[in-house]
Amino acid sequence: MSVIQTISAITPELKSDIHRVFALQQQYHWEVARSNAAQRITKLRRLYKAILSRRTEIEAAMWADLRKSPTEVSITELGVVLHEIRHAIHHLQSWMTPKRVGSSLTLFRTNAEIKYEPKGVCLVLSPWNFPFNLTLDPLVSAVAAGNCVILKPSEFSPNSNAVMRQIVTECFAPEEVSLFEGDATMAQELLSLPFNHIFFTGSPQVGKIVMRAAAEHLASVTLELGGKSPVVVDESADLDTAAAKIIWLKIINGGQTCIAPDYVLVHESCQAKLLEKMKAKIQQFYGNTPAEMREGPDMCRLVHARHFSRVKALLDDAIQRGASLDFGGETVENERYIAPTMLSNIPEDAKIWEEEIFGPVLLVRTYKTLDEAISYVNAQPKALAMYIFSKDDRCIHKIITETRCGGVTVNDCGPHFYNSELPFGGSNNSGIGKCHGEFGFLEFTNQRGVLYQARWMPTTKFFLPPYGGKLRQWILEGVVKWF
Repeated sequence: MSVIQTISAITPELKSDIHRVFALQQQYHWEVARSNAAQRITKLRRLYKAILSRRTEIEAAMWADLRKSPTEVSITELGVVLHEIRHAIHHLQSWMTPKRVGSSLTLFRTNAEIKYEPKGVCLVLSPWNFPFNLTLDPLVSAVAAGNCVILKPSEFSPNSNAVMRQIVTECFAPEEVSLFEGDATMAQELLSLPFNHIFFTGSPQVGKIVMRAAAEHLASVTLELGGKSPVVVDESADLDTAAAKIIWLKIINGGQTCIAPDYVLVHESCQAKLLEKMKAKIQQFYGNTPAEMREGPDMCRLVHARHFSRVKALLDDAIQRGASLDFGGETVENERYIAPTMLSNIPEDAKIWEEEIFGPVLLVRTYKTLDEAISYVNAQPKALAMYIFSKDDRCIHKIITETRCGGVTVNDCGPHFYNSELPFGGSNNSGIGKCHGEFGFLEFTNQRGVLYQARWMPTTKFFLPPYGGKLRQWILEGVVKWF
């Protein structure tokens, strides 16, 4: 049985249990590390079957936690994790195979290779917005890499956690994978332990706390954070496509998505048309009237009252400062509901420009020249994602070349996240490290360099002291310059 607890405070008994499980994993990780590709694939297949067998339960749990529709669960949760497992099963043997590398002439008759070894005991701290995806996706990478893992999902997704508890219990012994539930006090207790690697998904503010804790033990970290992801729409863009894609990714999961568009930079000649088309897409996707949107099955709710109040405060502040409410704005506190909303002409001092919105509120601002748009993007902290809508290849190339962010999708929103052949992650404020596919495997792996010297190689003595002699100096000069 895997160890599962739901807590709001660390009791002495629970603290003892956490340390006991951690000690078990520290001992057992050597055995897990010796597992071959076939053994790890067997574990991944067991996990795959356990997830599929609980599909209905997962969908019900997501509805209870976030009012997320089964279709959204398939697109953003189940489909992502199951694809990640299939991808790892297909490629794991090649990922684990040591890679032979060349040597310079000065290392004549040596052989060298890179071996991929597990980091050891890893901690995964996951958020509430995609509880299933963002807990089990890194678990897949960690298991593929041969590690032991402790999972700590968010306390704000209790129903999803309950299903994951069953899956973890069925698939793994506690000395290999354990799941602890609890609030920030649980996370703090876990972060006090000397893990070999910590994988955190959440806000930049909490990411800094995790990084400071990891520094105490010199643990490596993967930080999947967020930020204000921009969309650039130029004069050549297909506005129908841009409107549909922007609205879909902005509103899915109630806007509580780390790669969701936060603001749109649209050329001033296109703003009016784009706003009209985005309004039309909102009504097409979610309902023609405010009541239809609110009652429809595809509008998620904000996760808890505090988050609802935060997003509403940002919206209210922007409007009070003079922002134009172009669409939506309806809120229902007891349902934690905020309608799809668009704002334009937002004053620069509005608080909504200062932080990631993480709700169904889209900001729209215009630009006159592409250089102006690029300068605005570069003046902000690096975002997790950027989206470009354009038919002009030179424009696309210029934006990609002259800006910095975690990942880019051109003429769409979000698909780069789903491609397991691409690294996914942020840069600086939006994250450290990458995940998905081989990149996730490598995050949980130490790439050890190994060099094999020939058993009899007299030339190696040439580099030992004493260093005198003209011939030696002449040869060493050639080595410095040419080899």
